[in-house]
Amino acid sequence: MKTLDHLKVGETARVGRVQAEGSSLRRRLLDMGLTRDTEVKLTRVAPLGDPIELEVRGYSLIIRKDDARLVEVA
Repeated sequence: MKTLDHLKVGETARVGRVQAEGSSLRRRLLDMGLTRDTEVKLTRVAPLGDPIELEVRGYSLIIRKDDARLVEVA
C-alpha cells in the first residue's frame, strides 16, 4: 500500500491506517486528524524534501517524511 511520503504535490488520497501501533507517535498523528478515511492533499514539499505540508480537514499540517511513511493511503 502507498504511504503519505509517496504522494506528489497536488495529489489527494484517503488515509487507510496509521502503522505506528501502540506508540505515542500514533496517538499524535491521530490527534492531528490523520484518521481512517480522512482526505488529505499534499500541498508543498520543502526544498530538500523534508518536511511536507498537507491539507487535512481544512487546515495545513506540516509533518516529517519519516512520520508520513507511517500513514498508509489509498
